[in-house]
Parts: sequence; structure tokens; C-alpha cells
Amino acid sequence: MSAFRVCALVPTYDNPETIRRVVEEIRRELPSVFVIDDGSAPPGEEACRSLEVAGLATRIRIDKNRGKGAAVRHGLQVAASAGFTHAFQIDADGQHDLGEIARFVQAARELPDGAIFGAPIYDDSVPTVRRLGREITRFWVDLEVGRGVVGDAMIGFRVYPIAETLALPLRANRMSFDVEVAVLLAWAGVPIVNLPVKIRYLTAAEGGRSHFRPIQDNVRLSWLHSRLCTGAAIRWCLGWLPRTMLPGRS
Repeated sequence: MSAFRVCALVPTYDNPETIRRVVEEIRRELPSVFVIDDGSAPPGEEACRSLEVAGLATRIRIDKNRGKGAAVRHGLQVAASAGFTHAFQIDADGQHDLGEIARFVQAARELPDGAIFGAPIYDDSVPTVRRLGREITRFWVDLEVGRGVVGDAMIGFRVYPIAETLALPLRANRMSFDVEVAVLLAWAGVPIVNLPVKIRYLTAAEGGRSHFRPIQDNVRLSWLHSRLCTGAAIRWCLGWLPRTMLPGRS
């Protein structure tokens, strides 16, 4: 692997109240920040543009909203073209403890072929329905990759090794991307380190907002887990076959 170079990727869709603070906090530790504006309305677009004008971030504008997954994948490609080896994906909603950035970067530096995932520590602000949804996802991901391999597959606070991530057969473009990429990294043999990070859900007055669409996104997650569980079952069955029965073996 070439020399370790890490940037921040901040996918955003209509986060005008929080994104500047998030980027300013990131810049305390990482000088290179790519903000991927995934079709934000004028207030969000202007907030992203102002970051670029102030020299705080490189703005990548996607004119039509395509989803968080598509935004992150595009950001990874841009980062790779710019010579970065690692990308720290950080959501723009301001929920994560950004004081942990340096610790995550150091973990990635010590394990450059691995992925560093946040393991959320919630306070009382977490909505019960969100906590329950994450527990359900954890159940399915444990079936797909093994118990405890991925502490939380939905968190938007993680460091990717770029080359290994772009090599994955990723298909999800929206919220389910976070889950899919976590499972596929594990299947690809990429070591995963889970580090705790505090999470606080912001109030509406603080600029907190959720783009999770209960019906559409739950349908996408259900379809994703159906596909991944099928793949996990096939992998398990192949693991039990005698080596002489596998393609290319004699």
C-alpha cells in the first residue's frame, strides 16, 4: 500500500444548520475535507458553497438527490483520484462525537488494510424506534458475517480503506449502503475494528433532522438482508464442501 493519506468525506442532503460546525470540527484534525452535496435544496446548497468559498472543504455537487450510498461512492472515487488511501466518512447531521476523529485516524494508520467502524454509545436522546431498528439490523448482520464482527452496521462514522472498498460489488445507493458495505468488507476479509463513539440526537431547534423514510428505506433494508442472507448461506455451504468438489479443484 502507498503512503497513508486520509481525507474526510461528508455526504450531506439538506443539513444547512449543522454542516459548517461539523466541517470546522473535522478540520481540527484533517485538512482535506470533501463535502458531497447530494442535491440539497437552496439553503443546504448555499451552506456547502460557503464552505468551499471559505477554503474549509472541497464541494462536490450532485444536482439530483441520488442517495447517501451513491454520494459516498462518488466521494470515494474522487478521493482515490486525488491520491488518498483512506476516507473518513462522517455524517453531516452533527450526531457523532467529533472529538474521536484523531483516535479513529490513528487506528486506521496502525491497521492500514482494515476498516475502522464506530460502535455507538447512546445517551437519552436516542428515539426508541431508532434503537430498536438498529438492534434488528445487528441481528441480521450477525447472521451474515458472524456475531460481533461489525458492532453497528448503520453508523455514519467510519474509516474506509479506499481501494478495498471500491473493489466491492456494491449495489445500494441509499441508506442501506452503510449496511451493505460493512457486510461486503467483512466477506472480503478486510479486518474490522469497532471503536466506541458517543451519539447524541439533535433536536429540531438544533438543526437535527432525519432523512430516513420508514416505508421505502425499510423495504430496501429488508431486500438487502434477503440478498445478503442468501449470499451468506451459499458461502456457508461452499465452506462445507470438500475441496475436490469446488470449481478449479481436483
